[in-house]
Amino acid sequence: MALPDGSLSHRYRGEHPVRTLLFLFRPDRARVLGAVGVFFAKHAPVWLLPLITANIVDVVVKHRDISVLWWNSAVLLTILLLNLPLHMLYVHWMHGSIRRMGTRLRSALCHRMQQLSIGYHSRVSAGVLQAKVIRDVEGIETASQQTADNGLAAIATLLGGLVVIAIQTPAFLPVFLVLVPASALLVVRLRERLRIQNESFRREVEQLSSRIGEMTTLIPITRAHGLERTALRRVDRTLGRVLDEGLRLDLLNGRFGSMSWILLNSIGVGCLAGSALVAYYGWLNVTPGAVVMLSAYFSSLTSSVTTLLTLTPQLGKGLASVRSAGEVLQAPDLEENSGKEDVAAVTGRIDFQGVGHRYSGADAPSVTGFDLSVRPGETIALVGASGAGKSTVLNLVIGFLRPTEGRILLDGRDMEELDLRSYRTFLSVVPQESILFEGSIRENVTYGMKDVPEEAVLAALRDANALEFIERLPEGLDTVVGERGARLSGGQKQRLAIARALIRDPRVLILDEATSALDSRSEALVQQALARLVRGRTVFVVAHRLSTIRGADRIVVMHDGRIAEIGSHAELLRTGGPYAGLQAAQLA
Repeated sequence: MALPDGSLSHRYRGEHPVRTLLFLFRPDRARVLGAVGVFFAKHAPVWLLPLITANIVDVVVKHRDISVLWWNSAVLLTILLLNLPLHMLYVHWMHGSIRRMGTRLRSALCHRMQQLSIGYHSRVSAGVLQAKVIRDVEGIETASQQTADNGLAAIATLLGGLVVIAIQTPAFLPVFLVLVPASALLVVRLRERLRIQNESFRREVEQLSSRIGEMTTLIPITRAHGLERTALRRVDRTLGRVLDEGLRLDLLNGRFGSMSWILLNSIGVGCLAGSALVAYYGWLNVTPGAVVMLSAYFSSLTSSVTTLLTLTPQLGKGLASVRSAGEVLQAPDLEENSGKEDVAAVTGRIDFQGVGHRYSGADAPSVTGFDLSVRPGETIALVGASGAGKSTVLNLVIGFLRPTEGRILLDGRDMEELDLRSYRTFLSVVPQESILFEGSIRENVTYGMKDVPEEAVLAALRDANALEFIERLPEGLDTVVGERGARLSGGQKQRLAIARALIRDPRVLILDEATSALDSRSEALVQQALARLVRGRTVFVVAHRLSTIRGADRIVVMHDGRIAEIGSHAELLRTGGPYAGLQAAQLA
């Protein structure tokens, strides 16, 4: 069932996906059971029609009381008229339950993704997770709908027909119990050959899709070098293979389709002839109407068994999607915050005591022996070559990573004992690439905040040097920035990110290469905004350009996960150590 946090309390690992599927439907089990009952009622005309037809034939052939004709016709018409309201009730209950199950599952997946550690998200691509939320859940919904609609129709026809045969002509029941499944199995075996050929055709179409994509991507190169004929020859060869496979598939479809039709109808003729002979010679008490009924039931029951057999691949795809979603719902790499102490206030003192971190599966630690005491309001710059451990330290400060050795104290309290969600309300991050969503400037700046006065928004934008371009936009603060801020330049997006940080008045600030991707004018504007942002806050900054961190209170130079030296810009230049070497390399 769904818990208050949106998760689902179920064992997904080691659990059979059918049991998981039943668990997902548990909140709607009463509606599902009701829908099954309603479906059997609404589907009654299908399995009753051969019986009513038999009764009417007997009225005509044996000149029975004409009232039997009227009563049978009235029963059938009544059931037919009830089909619409019953069908709508079935859709409301069954399809509604499936949709609600999909919504619960998507909500649980999204909740779980918010709980999983950043390490998990760095290992699993966003595209994979998006596919699980969209495509896998859609696959479960589709498989559930098809299984319910087609499967219930087949089962209702099968059970209804067998019950009628058992009552009306019980001597023929064993024949049907053997003949119908055998006929359906023969048809399915024939269709299996078609499936193999369909797979071959699908692979050729996928190859064609790849070739077309490759051709369109290479058009500038192709045209620049006059290679149009070469590109078209490559595509034409693939088109030829698709044509050959398509023709082969069509011939196979025609052959096996015809063979299936001949097979089923031949057995049907045999069933008709056999029951007619029984009736003709009076071997059993079989009426002419019963002969018609048995012939009709053979076709409908065989079709029902075939439907049930062919549902297996669809159900298999749905269960595979259940397993795929379960990989996320049962992923163990969670950030545990429940039961830990809330952070009500932050002054900004952070102490690293012998901190180290080793990523799972790594040969060596990313950070080791990191000792540093940061005073409230101090700006600490982290510099060093790529892979020196700078980003790991930032992620440790944010709490995305936990130390594998040593500990980090926030205002004297071990961060391992704190609810990091409450701590992060006092923290802001300005990353290298500002992340915006498709909404207005106002919505992006005040993301997650309620009832923010316009004066506060304008003040944050002014301090971020963002008003100078916002005032030129036709809709001002209500301008939609586009997906991931596509309508704004890099400098404009970065200034909005700074405004987003300013309006939250954070006590701890993380600046991760905040100006590395900007031109000189944008960098100057962003640097002015950053100067206002860092005032009075504890700041950790990583910058590739050493010129941007000269004003830092202390610069921590890192090498292979360790602190190589610490000091101000001037002090480090005087000592002539690694920092002075980095400075000389950049000036050169």
